[in-house]
Amino acid sequence: MRNFDTVKRGYDQEQVKYYLDEIINEYEKLLNAKKESDRKVIELSERLEYFKQLEKTMNRAIFSAETTSDEIKKVARQEAESLITEAKRNANRIINDALLKAEKASDDADRLKRNISLLKRRLKSIIEGQLEIIEEMDKIEFERNEY
Repeated sequence: MRNFDTVKRGYDQEQVKYYLDEIINEYEKLLNAKKESDRKVIELSERLEYFKQLEKTMNRAIFSAETTSDEIKKVARQEAESLITEAKRNANRIINDALLKAEKASDDADRLKRNISLLKRRLKSIIEGQLEIIEEMDKIEFERNEY
């Protein structure tokens, strides 16, 4: 508290006015500072609300992304399983086709071997028959020469 000089009719009016002016100025400064603080509080509250909304939006986006990611993984697994199943079926079909072709080739080879064997016997028989004819011809020529 401030002490004022006393004069004839109480306190010095100039000092009181000056002091009141100082108080008014201080009060106005405090009032302006309060208004500024209130404005900043409102501004920060609005920004806080904005960030809360942004956080909610981000959380929803993250949840949506996780859900979508899980769904994509599920679909990818299903497609992979489907491709594997199809590949196994194709592999089995290819193996069965190859086994059938190998069996056919083996049968063809066996038939060729039998045909070659049969052909050899026939050729041998024909050649032996021709040799017999040649030998007979030799005998015939010898018998003629004897006369």
